[in-house]
Amino acid sequence: MVEAYTVGNDRVLDLKLARYDVIGSKAHIKMLRSIGLLSEEELSTLTAGLDEILAEIEGGSFILEPEVEDIHSQVELLLTRRYGDMGKKIHSGRSRNDQVLVDVKLYLREELLRLRWRILQLFWTLQQLSEKHKDVLLPGYTHGQVAMPSSFGLWFGAYAEALADDMQMVRGAYHLVNQNPLGSAAGYGNSFPLDRKMTTELLEFEDLDYNVIAAALSRGKAEKAVASAMGCVALTLNRLASDCCLYMCPNFAFISFPDNLTTGSSIMPHKKNPDVWEIMRGNCNRIMGCENQISMMVGNLQHGYHRDLQLLKDVLFPAIELMDSSLRMADYMLREIRVREDILDSPVYDYLFTVEEVNRRTLAGLPFREAYRQVGIEVNEGRFQADRSVSHSHEGSIGNLCNDRIRAKMNSACKF
Repeated sequence: MVEAYTVGNDRVLDLKLARYDVIGSKAHIKMLRSIGLLSEEELSTLTAGLDEILAEIEGGSFILEPEVEDIHSQVELLLTRRYGDMGKKIHSGRSRNDQVLVDVKLYLREELLRLRWRILQLFWTLQQLSEKHKDVLLPGYTHGQVAMPSSFGLWFGAYAEALADDMQMVRGAYHLVNQNPLGSAAGYGNSFPLDRKMTTELLEFEDLDYNVIAAALSRGKAEKAVASAMGCVALTLNRLASDCCLYMCPNFAFISFPDNLTTGSSIMPHKKNPDVWEIMRGNCNRIMGCENQISMMVGNLQHGYHRDLQLLKDVLFPAIELMDSSLRMADYMLREIRVREDILDSPVYDYLFTVEEVNRRTLAGLPFREAYRQVGIEVNEGRFQADRSVSHSHEGSIGNLCNDRIRAKMNSACKF
């Protein structure tokens, strides 16, 4: 009963770390050889054994046996079965604390690189849509009320630039994660003359977590940084999904999707429901909640290892999967989006052009407040005549989307 409660879902989640445990162990034993704790023959044998285990992991035949506590113990057990006491030497100079730390950091580093690629895929789709529909006007809203002219080019481009900003957060999380904790052992170092710089190079970390207590403190901080970065991306997707749900509504009918990307009603034959976007909106809320859950788990812990930290995997790992699937689905959906090109022909949107008229009269010489007063009177008396011509030329406006500058911003942000 106690074991079931304390282990929870950890054994299943540990399988995600299996390949990284082997990769970390290969670097560790190479370092042990360099300081004389393994012979060349032992290094060769253990490396070959670890390569065999890695092949089993990647081939899907690797299992965590019921009586084995965790992935680290399973790898060591397999080596000991195959090579006897030689397999027991693999744990020299490290603790399960720094072992799981390096596994998690290697895993998160790879997932952040995957996240970067998913964001870039969606970014390019949005930029292409922005260019394709740059001349198609769309109502802009403030306070949920018709406000000023916008365009599909501006709308798609906005979410592209939002992703470029989000990428900065992903980049920051990557650099925080990409530091080597191996050698910090249980959080207070080790009496073996470990070469931590060597394992840093072998595992292609940017740098060390130098202070061994700081290395232990990075558990929780690394997960929180990744969750925060994903939360920013999720917020962008959440808003995009909300827009799409609204714009698909027949009262708006600004956009549509093929029938196979929407769902119907069990009793209303006319319905085309935005289920994908609704599920995405909900999943993104779950992702945004991940950082807060992590903060609540680690916010009252003294330095050093605590078993609470095991629970971070339960929160973060599923959120990573949700983030990946949500980005892929958003890209898939947007590639099939259809935009309506005659939206602003409706007289419903006449007042969308009041600001254009105020500005037009101001440019002709009237003080802005006088022009505003005149147009306001015309609106109130029902005399306003909408001139649907739009002339926005400054950076980032309808007529000057600056997509090339946004591309440059993304290109800079994704270099990590």
